[in-house]
Amino acid sequence: MDELEVILVALLLAVSLLAAAARAINVPYPIMLVIGGALLGFAGLEEIELDPDLVLLLFLPPLLYSGAFFANLRELRTAVRPISLLAIGLVLLTMVAVAATAHALIDGISWPAAFVLGAIVGPTDPVAATAIARRLGVPRRIVTVLEGEALVNDATALVAYRIAIAATTSAVAFSFLDAAWDFAWKAAGGIAIGLVVGFVIAQVRQRLNDPLIENTIGLLSPYAAYVPAELLHVSAVLAAVTVGCYVGWMAPRIASPATRLMGFGMWELLQFILNAFLFILIGLQLPSILEALEDTSPLTLLGWAVAVSAAVVFVRLLWSWFTVFPIRWLDRRAVMRTRPRTRWQERSIIGWAGMRGAVSLAAALALPVDFPFRDEIVFLTFAVIFVTLVLQGLTLPPLIRMLGVLDDGSEEEREELTARLYATQAALVRLEELGGEEWTRDDTIERMRGAYEYRRRRLKARAGKIEDDEGFEDRSTQYQTIVRSVLEAQRAEIVRLRNEGTISNDVMHRIERELDLEDERLEI
Repeated sequence: MDELEVILVALLLAVSLLAAAARAINVPYPIMLVIGGALLGFAGLEEIELDPDLVLLLFLPPLLYSGAFFANLRELRTAVRPISLLAIGLVLLTMVAVAATAHALIDGISWPAAFVLGAIVGPTDPVAATAIARRLGVPRRIVTVLEGEALVNDATALVAYRIAIAATTSAVAFSFLDAAWDFAWKAAGGIAIGLVVGFVIAQVRQRLNDPLIENTIGLLSPYAAYVPAELLHVSAVLAAVTVGCYVGWMAPRIASPATRLMGFGMWELLQFILNAFLFILIGLQLPSILEALEDTSPLTLLGWAVAVSAAVVFVRLLWSWFTVFPIRWLDRRAVMRTRPRTRWQERSIIGWAGMRGAVSLAAALALPVDFPFRDEIVFLTFAVIFVTLVLQGLTLPPLIRMLGVLDDGSEEEREELTARLYATQAALVRLEELGGEEWTRDDTIERMRGAYEYRRRRLKARAGKIEDDEGFEDRSTQYQTIVRSVLEAQRAEIVRLRNEGTISNDVMHRIERELDLEDERLEI
């Protein structure tokens, strides 16, 4: 086994142990992975040279695509204003504030190079923040804003990043109008490519009926949009996000149940593995970053890190607290007087949840080797990632509890109950239609009708539409408990048959999957 294989095995083991430790102490796993990666680096684990272009190409498209695929587009549309303000306005303001801070502190750094640093630390990483928010039951609209912001702000930051690099390395004078036009057409071009690729993928997938092939196409979908956008020098980030939104919206019509079951598990595992590797690789870079700056005193580096991190954190807090007032003053529409307004507590949570991650580090490492003040920019990028992940990540849960920004889950429970009730009513209507078909049996229709009628009465009782529930919930829970016990007995039996050699492993797994799907349908 050569050295690279040993390192990969060690990283896989480290990811597993650190993620398990994070779950045991109830903190988001990115925090443990960054800290653990740094400790591994200082402990002597051989440095892993990251090719930033490869990192962006391999990791970024599937993470963007999966986030967009599972996004709730209706909720994103209702939150388009706060998302746009955060993903565009706040990113640009952060870039300016960080550039001003770096230019004031670091002797000799040019304004364009300082703006490069600002663009690098502009985008947020939602993994840790949304994990905390979901676990604590934060209102869904806050999670929607954080996820929607992360889908778009990478594009804003990376386009601004490339413009700032061009201004640093080019002899041509910087023009704000040219930069704004460059930003606009690259964003539009990325969205257009994403829509075209999404349409083609949807047309292909709805003609297939093979879960393995369809999910393989699903894995390739983000790259099918990202790579052409990169080659055409438009926003590859928006291309991957757009194709994810399009295919995700069309998925119920173009994918079979088997494809969806396989796909959900595949994307959940892939998201975890990609994020886990990225965060532990971030931590591993710290020793080499510090080695490159050994001529600068530790106190000076600490001062830079504190100042730039404070600029990132406080600009976001001030933006979250105060932008709402001019918006309300400017928008005098009647609908704005009736729409629920976000409280200062909710805006504080959004402001404190601006953690940075792998995209920022990859963008910093992607700078040319001879780029002015490259070592300082890479160090400050790591400092911002570390401070926002660890400091904000560990203090966000107590802040949420202290401010009382919690949701009792009643709205989501009501929506789920409504969906189940309407689906049951649709089943009964269809059974009435099928009852008139010659090929159906009356006893089968009656048996199914009885089961769905009971289900409808139980759901109506839960919704408060029936005053006397006749013990529906207790009877249903008892029945489902019996079903689960019977399913467990069947699993034990097929395992026994496999162990004795009566059936093969393939047969056992096939029946086991059917039993598991039946188990997943239970509500208990």
